[in-house]
Formats: sequence, structure tokens, C-alpha cells
Amino acid sequence: MKVILQSIGIGLLALQLSTLAFAQNPLDALSLFLKQTQSGRAQFTQVVTGPTKADQAPRRKTSSGTFDFQRPQQFRFLYQKPFVQSMVSDGQSLWLYDADLNQVTVRKQSQLLSQTPAAFIASSGDLKALQVEFNLKAEPDAEGLQWVSATPKRSDGALQSIRVGLKSDLGTGTVPVLTVLEIVDGLGQTSRLSFQNFEVNPKLSSDTFQFKTPAGAQVIRP
Repeated sequence: MKVILQSIGIGLLALQLSTLAFAQNPLDALSLFLKQTQSGRAQFTQVVTGPTKADQAPRRKTSSGTFDFQRPQQFRFLYQKPFVQSMVSDGQSLWLYDADLNQVTVRKQSQLLSQTPAAFIASSGDLKALQVEFNLKAEPDAEGLQWVSATPKRSDGALQSIRVGLKSDLGTGTVPVLTVLEIVDGLGQTSRLSFQNFEVNPKLSSDTFQFKTPAGAQVIRP
């Protein structure tokens, strides 16, 4: 009987270790996030760093605001500081609004999946869907986060790469939380979005992703 119990104990330990190893894989964490997070809401801080030049330090710009998304393909960035701007997708079109210019640019979202980091998060419900557009690679843990890098398969020069940082509380059974997005564009400029107070699967109102053109705004459709 003692031998049987010991065998059971060894088997359970092996199962626990294999489960822990599974949970520690960044690609598995990203897969779990995509499958179990159908909507999200957070505050964000964005730091944009220019490409390094030999004769001067890189320039940095900081902005902040709120972020909402809901699958499939709906998201909203509202920049509040230092300037009011917004980027809204209703699932069909992507609306970019600059309050200072009172100008709206509208594009078809289907043409922008590989160019829009927010679409990277909001459009796909599993890794297979992402792998149609991106090459995904697990990276070593850093900053207390699990990291996955993504490079577009169709390079048009607009986007070089995306890195996703997820916070996973191993052993608690909670869904990994989106914590950082890092984007390198075609000019070598890096944007790091850090998310705070991320809410998993909040109930979002039906008009959250409906953009209303402000009165008198110029509308551009490239």
C-alpha cells in the first residue's frame, strides 16, 4: 500500500511540474489570454523613443489615456495627454482623429491588421489566427513578465516588430493580463505602451466603438 501511495505521489508531482512548465511557456500564456479575454479595459502610458543617432540622444515623447477592446476587431484608444487624439475601430473601419487639427482619417481595417498593434490583440481569438499574419516567438522572461515577439509575414515597411508582455500569476488559475506592448515601426521608432488597472472581460456599452465625427471636422479617406 505504501509503495502504491508513493507511486501516486510521484505521479502527482510529475503532473504538477508538467502543468507548471506548460503555464510558464509564453506562447501558452498568450494563447490563454487570447482565448479567455474577449474584452478588456485599461489605462495606458505610451513612451515613444526615436531611433538612436550617433550625434545625439534619442528623443522621447510620453502620452497617456484609456484603452478598450472587444473581439472581434473592435478597439478604442483615447489619448488625453498631452494632446487629445483617438483611434477607434468598429470592426470595419479604423478612425483616426486629431482634435488640434479637427481632422479625421478613415481606413478599411481589413488592410491594416499587420500594421496596427491594437488589432494584433483585438482581432484574433487564438494563436493560429495570429500565425497567419505574424511569425511568433517566445522570449525569455523579463521585468516579471512573459514575452512573445511577433514579426509581420508581409513586410510593407510600416511595422518591423511587436513584443507582448503578459503578467501571469502561476498557480492561481487567473487569466494572463496584458501589461506591455512594444512596437518598432519601419523608421526604427519604438513605442512602449504600459497598461495599468487592466480589467478582464468588462461589459462595454454598444456605442463604445462607434465613432461620431465632430462637427466641422475634415474627413480624409486615403
